[in-house]
Amino acid sequence: MEIVTHLINDTIEFYKWTLTIADKRVEKWPLMDNPLPTLAISTSYLLFLWLGPKYMKNREPFQLRKTLIVYNFSMVFLNFFIFKELFMAARAASYSYICQPVDYSDDPNEVRVAGALWWYFVSKGIEYLDTVFFILRKKFNQVTFLHVYHHCTMFTLWWIGIKWVAGGQSFFGAHMNAMIHVLMYLYYGLASCGPKIQKYLWWKKYLTIIQMIQFHVTIGHTALSLYVNCDFPHWMHYSLICYAITFIILFGNFYYQTYRRQQPKRDASSSSKAGKALSNGTLNGLSKAANGAVVMGSKEEKPQENSGRRKRKGRAKRD
Repeated sequence: MEIVTHLINDTIEFYKWTLTIADKRVEKWPLMDNPLPTLAISTSYLLFLWLGPKYMKNREPFQLRKTLIVYNFSMVFLNFFIFKELFMAARAASYSYICQPVDYSDDPNEVRVAGALWWYFVSKGIEYLDTVFFILRKKFNQVTFLHVYHHCTMFTLWWIGIKWVAGGQSFFGAHMNAMIHVLMYLYYGLASCGPKIQKYLWWKKYLTIIQMIQFHVTIGHTALSLYVNCDFPHWMHYSLICYAITFIILFGNFYYQTYRRQQPKRDASSSSKAGKALSNGTLNGLSKAANGAVVMGSKEEKPQENSGRRKRKGRAKRD
């Protein structure tokens, strides 16, 4: 018991010391005073993952079509705003894409970068609604480990990023991921409009490919920063590389299971049915990883066939 008490006291002292080197510009911003609000939100999210399906078990699923349209297009605008702010502020501050230390001054451009990164952090909390909507619509198969892992870790870990490094190298992954999220939520918004629009959304799987490219770019960019000995916390660089690798593995497995492994079955089914059209759909998710890390799990609806008549395509789902 004495060892546990000693460990807790050491942890508290270490946390107090880290606060002395935290970014003073953000300490009074919403959610940034201490980690408890962020941890409470993430804990509530995990609790809803457990209680939500139980609540919906004997209830009819909500349709939420209009809600999804408004939500998805709102996320398009929010992520575009984040991308625009980061890009313009970084350009005005003459940021380097190879090595950019954090400037903790009150320079307007630096504060603008910090503000855009804070909005990026907030957007990851808003993205918890992706899971809420899946559960309320009883799309439980969409709530995969990849989906939950991405959403929960991005919001929680980015609190650390904003608290200590709201600028510098942090801008690179965030503005790349925000742009990918613009494309992703644009797809989700269009898919929510119904079958008349869904038939034109042929570029679904390329969202997953773009996300995996993002993770590889993140690793390369971070490794380059380490190579040139960039004045940015090295432990964060190493952690980011490991984090991106986990997404490459998870998204790579998703891509294989969804598009490669099932492809022979689809080809055989198509030939046996005399070329009858199949409806399929995959929803992709995030990046929102490394920072992106548009990061997100995805699922695919199984192709449906009917020898008598064509069935309507089901609503697209998000992850």
